[in-house]
Amino acid sequence: MKHLISIALIAASASAFAQSSVEIKDPWVRATVAQQKATGAFMQLTAKADSKLVEVQSPVAGVVEIHEMAMDNNVMKMRQIPGLALPAGKAVELKPGGYHVMLLDLKAQVKEGDVVPVTLVFEGKDGKRETVEVKAPAKPLATMPAMANKPVPAAEHKH
Repeated sequence: MKHLISIALIAASASAFAQSSVEIKDPWVRATVAQQKATGAFMQLTAKADSKLVEVQSPVAGVVEIHEMAMDNNVMKMRQIPGLALPAGKAVELKPGGYHVMLLDLKAQVKEGDVVPVTLVFEGKDGKRETVEVKAPAKPLATMPAMANKPVPAAEHKH
């Protein structure tokens, strides 16, 4: 029975996703280590019409916030924002080091391979709200971009 309920939930989620006014691509959540109380959720959002991501919820966290990374007096700072504008037809990337969703006060460790339910609430220019449930797999975050591991050519060394 539990398996049938899971299939029904995935099917319901897929149909809501297909009819959504916002396309959601590649959702994922950063896996955590034991005792870690916060993590990030990332994805790409493309709205069919101008709208805004106004709220995010997840049962794995006590608090969920929309954040941005921004320079403030030459220091990169993370801060909560009330919403994220989604211009029509333009992909908005939620990624490490940029806009992202913070899952705070985690109720348990998020392990690699877990599937984390995340509920996104979008608001159109007309004030109507739409709720979309996403199943985001937990993945480890690569510690360094691929380019960072390449040796620096001799010409770039300073003497």
